[in-house]
Amino acid sequence: MTKNVRRSTIADVARQAGVSKATVSRFLNHRDTLLSPEIARRVEAAIAQLGYSPSPMAQALKRGRSRLIGLVVADITNPFSVAVLRGAEQACREAGYLVMLFNMGNEGDRESAGLQALSSYKVEGFILNTTGHDPGAALEAARQGKPIVLVDRRHEGLNVDFVSLDNQHAIALSCRHLLGAGYRELMLITEPLDKVSARIERKQAFHDFVQTHADEVSGCDVEAQDQTGLIEALKALRGRAAVATTGCPGGGVPAVIAANAVVTLRVIEAVAQLGWRLGHEIGLLGIDDTPWAPYIGPGISTVAQPTTELGRLTAHCLIQRLQGLDGPARQMLLKGKLMVRGSTRTGRGAEPA
Repeated sequence: MTKNVRRSTIADVARQAGVSKATVSRFLNHRDTLLSPEIARRVEAAIAQLGYSPSPMAQALKRGRSRLIGLVVADITNPFSVAVLRGAEQACREAGYLVMLFNMGNEGDRESAGLQALSSYKVEGFILNTTGHDPGAALEAARQGKPIVLVDRRHEGLNVDFVSLDNQHAIALSCRHLLGAGYRELMLITEPLDKVSARIERKQAFHDFVQTHADEVSGCDVEAQDQTGLIEALKALRGRAAVATTGCPGGGVPAVIAANAVVTLRVIEAVAQLGWRLGHEIGLLGIDDTPWAPYIGPGISTVAQPTTELGRLTAHCLIQRLQGLDGPARQMLLKGKLMVRGSTRTGRGAEPA
């Protein structure tokens, strides 16, 4: 069995070198010009012998800066969250900051706990990708003078910088592609809205498109509560398409827009259980591109979010605020990119537009 080795302290170094802790502190803070060469050598030798390394946190707090940024995410299992985190962490590291992560696990009541936990580590600011169920927690952090930047999800009553995918553009891009590929019966499938702004915006954008193009396309939306209900909704969608779109280029084949990668996987599972083929009995386009999207079935068509850039831009916004940038809250919406694959080709061979 291995023994726990006690970490050496500044007191140990002082004892080993036969000097005071203040003398060791002067040496560590590069003020060894205040020390005689002999004492400086003794301190340096003691540090080497004991393998002592000062705590970066302690040093930062002495300077009044932790150089820490708190990142609270709703669900770390969501590929979107992971990709945004990667971009934010890269930008923070390049600017000399470290990121501390708190995962809520999609439990809205943990938002306050996450902000309090990170605050205890003296983080200088927050990046929030949360449910927004507890706006009071974020407002309290803002009242303490800590800058906040929201990514992907808005908080009611919190007027701070906001970075997100342009959801209206992403849904319109998806619908136009499906319409051009010959699909006339569409369904948007989301997770339960649950006051999550991104889901609400995508649903509204879908209804706006369907209403504007009512002479060309029909559409409905479903909140995927469970797999059984999802399967029944897909069967009903195919039934409506077979009746309503007879003679159209798509040959009565409907299409689904999955509102994020989590929903895309659930739709893929349901289609497999029904024994259907993507791009033949049903079309599928997902918001969020993932590493596995090109390799499932004929390849899943997607709208790729600029996740790394979203994360980097969010971090840059926060760092600008930490460096003293004042002024009104900013909103930055980035465009998605259409990735056309086999899941949006119809059974009669119609090619995507």
